[in-house]
Amino acid sequence: MTDDRGSTALLGGVELLERAIGYTQGSLVLVASDALGNPTPCAEWDLRALLRHMMDSLVALSDAAEVGHIGLDTEPTGDFAHDAVATVRRRACQLLGAWARTERPRQVSVGDRSLMSSVLTGTGALEIAVHGWDVARACGHDRPIPAALAEDLLELGPLLLTESDRPDRFAEPVEVSPLARPSDHLVAYLGRSPLPLD
Repeated sequence: MTDDRGSTALLGGVELLERAIGYTQGSLVLVASDALGNPTPCAEWDLRALLRHMMDSLVALSDAAEVGHIGLDTEPTGDFAHDAVATVRRRACQLLGAWARTERPRQVSVGDRSLMSSVLTGTGALEIAVHGWDVARACGHDRPIPAALAEDLLELGPLLLTESDRPDRFAEPVEVSPLARPSDHLVAYLGRSPLPLD
């Protein structure tokens, strides 16, 4: 893995975002109403909490596209448990539309820092895809991230995550076989166990 390849993947941020959303939409259709209390691969979060976190992230990414700014003191979304999945699915489509309408490249402010929009969309694609995997796992499904998407996101990992992100934002990487699927390598890099479900 090289920085040049990761930089190339960053240039396709909106396209990566589209692919990540497409994959995650497929995971969201697996959620049954009685599954919202299920545990997820994200420590201390049940599926309801994960969906709420996903919604908050989608709102923040939409703000970045629409107004060019993400505030660090953004209020979390309210309780939407009765329609959580439909709400997240709608918001993901709105997010993609918002980024499709923006002029690129551009700067986006996050708190008092400024980032290129491609960095933000690449980060969003990584988070959305991996949380799509988390959702499928919480619903008892082994639904790997498509190989080409997982490989592109793996290239971004070292550019977007630093050791300071661990163990607070991400757990330590999990060891997997060199022959494991690209999806398994990606989720393992982000501290999740890709072992088959029982």
